[in-house]
Amino acid sequence: MSYLFTSESVSEGHPDKVADQISDALLDEFLRQDPESKVACEILVTTGLVIISGEVTTNAWIDHHKLAREIIKKIGYTKSTYFFEYNSCGVISTLHEQSPDIRLGVIRQKPEDQGAGDQGMMFGYACNEMKNYMPISIEVAHIILQELANIRKEGKVMQYLGPDSKSQVTLEYDDNNIPTKINTIVISTQHDDIWKTSEEMQKAIEQDIRQYLIPKVKASNVVPEEVRKLFDQNDFRLLINPTGKFTIGGPHGDTGLTGRKIIVDTYGGHGAHGGGSFSGKDPSKVDRSAAYALRYIAKNAVAAGLADKMLLQISYAIGIAQPISLYVNTYGTAKVPMNDKEIADKLFHLFDLSPYGIIKKFALTNPIYLPTASYGHFGRDVYEKEIEVSELHKDAEKRIVDGQTKYYKKITFFPWEKLDSVDLIKNNFNL
Repeated sequence: MSYLFTSESVSEGHPDKVADQISDALLDEFLRQDPESKVACEILVTTGLVIISGEVTTNAWIDHHKLAREIIKKIGYTKSTYFFEYNSCGVISTLHEQSPDIRLGVIRQKPEDQGAGDQGMMFGYACNEMKNYMPISIEVAHIILQELANIRKEGKVMQYLGPDSKSQVTLEYDDNNIPTKINTIVISTQHDDIWKTSEEMQKAIEQDIRQYLIPKVKASNVVPEEVRKLFDQNDFRLLINPTGKFTIGGPHGDTGLTGRKIIVDTYGGHGAHGGGSFSGKDPSKVDRSAAYALRYIAKNAVAAGLADKMLLQISYAIGIAQPISLYVNTYGTAKVPMNDKEIADKLFHLFDLSPYGIIKKFALTNPIYLPTASYGHFGRDVYEKEIEVSELHKDAEKRIVDGQTKYYKKITFFPWEKLDSVDLIKNNFNL
């Protein structure tokens, strides 16, 4: 039976994403200075105000106010008319030390005995709808807003755009669970108040979206040919700013909080979610690190041909190193003569899913998190970048620059998106 499925995304200027980006910028700076930092950083943003709270144990020193303002400026809140502007908003920090009760379970004499920072369950998912093994609906929703942000920052056309926007993509699937067409696209974007009526505004923005945005989305190097064909049908419904007006946006329009866009951050409603957010948390928090590890396993398994799509669930107890359980669901698409429990058992023994094993595998104590805080944590390109770190990074390269001793390190971003266990899975499952 055919059906419709919808996913949404939000831009970097959405208030919840502003909060996520400040959280992860602070986390990155803590880790850049001290890779053993333990951080749980929560942000609230509202009209003219940023509140930084949470728990931190670290040897680093950070100018919280300056860093928060830099992120807000980069996002694009640079006008007083937004009632949330980087240079004039208030910034209050109430960070304090992490609970020693939690630290008891995380810090151990032997690093490999490190326990999970909390109890809970996490999920990972992958499917073969796109070349990056992500569902089409969430990927297209992300791409729409990434290209809209590029247009806004270039400033050549659609100069009325504000930083806050949302997208929603509804796909139609056939009886074989194959996406056949785009049914509806919803785009709500903050804009300057330059039109006399809502009707005039909607007509003008829709015309610009059709003329400038949709062609850029179709031309994106992330979009495979099968997705372009869905756009080429050109019979989808396009809804623009359905309320009729969107001049009041960002933290002035809605209070933003860290961790409130967990479905946007993951798979757009495909698969499942354990409820724990990512941003502002160091990798000892398995809400984040285990979700990355399970995405890695699911992606490599689907790429290896083990199944057309795969969902994994893992669970932990606070202070315990080894997972409590691992569950696999291949939705009946497995290509091996094994049931899902047998597949789960074999995967459990192929990969080290202890917190220490995950952190070591993906080098998660590096400052790699700010890029994850907008447009999703999964399906992203893996890349390397050299950055300046502190001497506490044991594998950093020491250099003398302008008479000063500095340390540099080449860091891999989005390492959980690598496809370097495909052969391991193929060999162990006789694929």
